[in-house]
Amino acid sequence: MKVVEIKGLQREEGHIFYIRRYTGDVYVELPTSVEHTQIKFTIEMDPLGNKTIDLQVTPGINYPLLPLKRAIIEYILAQEMEGKIPC
Repeated sequence: MKVVEIKGLQREEGHIFYIRRYTGDVYVELPTSVEHTQIKFTIEMDPLGNKTIDLQVTPGINYPLLPLKRAIIEYILAQEMEGKIPC
């Protein structure tokens, strides 16, 4: 299983600067096909600069949830490090 991309990524406005909320569609490559589903996630930065991601996946992909969430979180962190997630 591999995360291909996140499309339609939109940031929700908030008043707390160290918490950013996003919604979008994630495309995941499974052994038999490419599936997509909606996600909501929050990136929170603590005082030491560590980032915590809280992810909510809308049901729709026939794949175990824990490996799916882990792969999506790793993809989001990689995109964040490259500066591809809008601020």
